[in-house]
Amino acid sequence: MTIHIDLTDNTALTREAIQAACARALEECGLTAEGYAKNLCHVDTGNLRNSITHQVDISELLCRIGSNSEYAVYVELGTGIYYPGGRQTPWVYQDAHGNWHLTNGQRAQPYLKPAVADHVQQYKGIIERELRDG
Repeated sequence: MTIHIDLTDNTALTREAIQAACARALEECGLTAEGYAKNLCHVDTGNLRNSITHQVDISELLCRIGSNSEYAVYVELGTGIYYPGGRQTPWVYQDAHGNWHLTNGQRAQPYLKPAVADHVQQYKGIIERELRDG
């Protein structure tokens, strides 16, 4: 008696399905983190908040969140005496109206790090759900 078994290699389909689930999960994580960051962001003119975005890199399986605003890093990390290794002496600057100001720097007002770090379990849940149900 001869038994004939046909095997089908679904490796490529499985790989595609996992990659698609990862892309969906990373996109949802990015949108979620972007929303948290925008809610946490200090708003003066709205420029910084409006510049916050995310980018998914599926080839690296990662999502970046950030801002291309030239002063975003100073708001996130602080300046002068408030930034480790920052300038320890006061300085003066002139504003757009010609007024002079003395400053020691600016305290950090983090919005990116807490948008990610404070919601790790939520992001894990999004990824697990997409891999399980997607």
